[in-house]
Amino acid sequence: MSFLDERINAMTVDVEDYFHVSAFESVFTPSDYKTLTPRVGDNTHRLIDLFNEHGVKATFFTLGWVAENCPDVVKRIVDEGHELGSHGSNHKRTNTMTFSEVKEDIKRSKDILEEVSGKPVKGYRAPSFSVDTSNEWVFDILVELGFEYSSSTYPIEHDLYGVPDWPRFPHVRKEGIFEIPVPTIQEKGKNIGIGGGGYFRLYPYWLSSRRIQKYMMDTEQPYNFYFHPWEIDPEQPRVKGAPFKSKLRHYVNLNVMEKKLKKLLKDYKWTSMQELYLSK
Repeated sequence: MSFLDERINAMTVDVEDYFHVSAFESVFTPSDYKTLTPRVGDNTHRLIDLFNEHGVKATFFTLGWVAENCPDVVKRIVDEGHELGSHGSNHKRTNTMTFSEVKEDIKRSKDILEEVSGKPVKGYRAPSFSVDTSNEWVFDILVELGFEYSSSTYPIEHDLYGVPDWPRFPHVRKEGIFEIPVPTIQEKGKNIGIGGGGYFRLYPYWLSSRRIQKYMMDTEQPYNFYFHPWEIDPEQPRVKGAPFKSKLRHYVNLNVMEKKLKKLLKDYKWTSMQELYLSK
């Protein structure tokens, strides 16, 4: 058995519905959400069942909106031993808001998540990894509100997020928060995203697995993976009016995601962010 077989990694889920995603922010606004039928509850319950089948504990970065509209999901996450984190209130990107708006958004999400779950929320992930050089003050807000860690940065080039020259590995920032970036590998001097989401759906499983193993061997760091409940839901409504590229990113290979995920859960060892990074 190799060290790759024994390496413990972090499994994370960004708990949001299909209509919350940044790809569709030109179509839906928060005022529209109440007119739509939520699917995130059933999808998240399915994921918890799947994790239980494989003996996996995970971190669920959850929207305050989900806690308000699907409280049973939040209660089950903590009741079954998973970690509950904050993903903001309504999935509005932090780099589109002012300091006071972001503070209110994060505080509101933390308050409702803790009220529903009865547990302290220690971790935060910005919607669409939307902390960059324009709003590093988000980390000051997190410290002020009592968060212990963040996983809000993705050091790649991307049209929606990313600061390529930011640190690739977990570190304590100058504000005092522990930041856990999404994993990348380096090819020809460029950071390549391998953390999950659309990349995992797009590429064949063997390629994703080979990149994960390259990360482990090159860095000797724990790997962390992220995805969303809507990614195992090929029957979700097709959104009209969104840009073609956004729809392509969102819908590609939804029908094979659950099969890939099951293999990922079987091939590697997983735990929550808090257990992996904060329990030492």
